[in-house]
Amino acid sequence: MDIKRRFALYGVGLLIGGAAAYFAFGDRLLNASWTPKERIKLRISQTLTKATPAAADALSAEGLTLEQLRTFVPQAEVILAETRRSGDSLFYQLRAQPAAKSLLLTVQVFEDHRRDSSATLMRIE
Repeated sequence: MDIKRRFALYGVGLLIGGAAAYFAFGDRLLNASWTPKERIKLRISQTLTKATPAAADALSAEGLTLEQLRTFVPQAEVILAETRRSGDSLFYQLRAQPAAKSLLLTVQVFEDHRRDSSATLMRIE
């Protein structure tokens, strides 16, 4: 088999494999929603429903509501190095910029989302 035929067959294989992967995974193949940071942001933006009293006071001092904060989560930066585990809870650190000011958020979620799927805003700095 000469080199031209090898490249032609390789190209056909790439096309067939690419089409099969797109058929199997669809739009998820073209974006980064499967990465750990994106999955954390998706979970928090969908389940952030509560805040501790101290976090609620800090949030109102910033002039924000919990619903408004949830809209900023998809653009936030997840700091995976600051993730802590405590028993069955995970504490994530997110850096969000709802206005000109940058906020550091600490959000608690349960490791097993089937037990309790809600996320709680613990602290704002």
